[in-house]
Amino acid sequence: MNREQFDGQTDELTEQQDILSLVLYNDDVNTFEHVIESLIDVCHHTPEQAEQCAIIVHTKGRYEVKSGTYKRLLPMKNSLTARELTVSIE
Repeated sequence: MNREQFDGQTDELTEQQDILSLVLYNDDVNTFEHVIESLIDVCHHTPEQAEQCAIIVHTKGRYEVKSGTYKRLLPMKNSLTARELTVSIE
């Protein structure tokens, strides 16, 4: 394997490792409507997708609502936090 081939594999591995999850937690405070509206506005979910996520969060306690790089997820996390939703990047 030459250096060029090795570097290409390293880049692929680094990109895969940089994919994180934006996790939304159930807080028993916010309404379904607020959560759904927030997911549509911030994460660009369809209404159906946002509703499904809200139901899963309600029943399971948490759910990965978006995946991507830290740089991409951080503004979404901050916006959802500003809307008083409990989220983390994992």
